[in-house]
Amino acid sequence: MNAPVLVLNANFEPLSICSTARAMGLLFVGNAEVLQNGRGIIRTQTREYERPSVIRLQYMVHRPHPHVRLSKREVFRRDGYRCQYCGSSSSHLTLDHVVPKHRGGAYEWANLASACPQCNRHKGHRTPLEAGMRLVRMPAEPPATAFYLYAQYLEWNQEWAKYLAGW
Repeated sequence: MNAPVLVLNANFEPLSICSTARAMGLLFVGNAEVLQNGRGIIRTQTREYERPSVIRLQYMVHRPHPHVRLSKREVFRRDGYRCQYCGSSSSHLTLDHVVPKHRGGAYEWANLASACPQCNRHKGHRTPLEAGMRLVRMPAEPPATAFYLYAQYLEWNQEWAKYLAGW
């Protein structure tokens, strides 16, 4: 009952992901309908219910434009788990402030980059220009598209792809 379920707005815009238990609650009270049944059925003593994979709300939810939450993991994901100085792929990445914190560099998307430990030590408390290093790609906030936000679930939920493609 904890399997993820994609929740779509009334206009088919991806809103969020919830548990199967929460989705079943929305279905029972009539606030949602099943669009995709990819997981079989749920049996009770008296009835059988489709186990939803994708549901659509019956009403429109108005919400502000989503943003990707700034975190170490999201910076690594944005950078493709590669060092932004040498381009190497590593499982031991560090977070680098392009403009060091002691020089006024803020903890924000445009000032954070993934770096391997060797490049981070070489750069030290200098800017990339002072250290003679170049960034592979200038850091920026990733777009909060539905595909970017929910792509990590597509490996186990291929049926979601058609609902995420247009957004």
